[in-house]
Amino acid sequence: MVRLFIAVDIEDPLLVSRLSELKRTLLATNAPLKPVEDENMHITLLFIGEVPEADVEPLKNEMTEALSRSSFTIRLKGLGAFPSPSRPRVVWVGVEQGSSELHELHKKATTAARRAGIGFKGESFHPHVTLARVKGSRNLSSLTRMIIEMGELELGEMRVTEVRLKKSTLTPRGPIYETLHRVPLRYGRP
Repeated sequence: MVRLFIAVDIEDPLLVSRLSELKRTLLATNAPLKPVEDENMHITLLFIGEVPEADVEPLKNEMTEALSRSSFTIRLKGLGAFPSPSRPRVVWVGVEQGSSELHELHKKATTAARRAGIGFKGESFHPHVTLARVKGSRNLSSLTRMIIEMGELELGEMRVTEVRLKKSTLTPRGPIYETLHRVPLRYGRP
């Protein structure tokens, strides 16, 4: 069995640096946070979960078919939390520009997985980059205040040029991600 998801990786060096700085600011609240490693920051288009290894090849083929589109720019803006800033469990940065294109890719990724015969739990899609998970209740008021104050924070933009099928191996130190397949997006207008 392999644990899979389809994502857009955040690799632009300036954007990664700004997100890393923001994580340090969040940690300064002394809330019990488990930050996402810089190399693991991404936007999940579709979380698939555990599937038999035999399902990987059909999924790669369907992704290549379904995810064809032009590249586009995303702009990251605003700090938020799931389920809400007052009860944060996951702290994230939102997507301002490029959200509709990410929604389109989410639908296409869902179609690809279904065509590959993969069953998964359908969840509502809210484009975001997870920064940290909350692991307790200490100093949550400081964290909540920061999330609200930084609700309009501008972080920058990057070009989305490919979508990746990722394997996630869970370890005590955190997940290890491996790219199994890349679908390049075309240059030019949609």
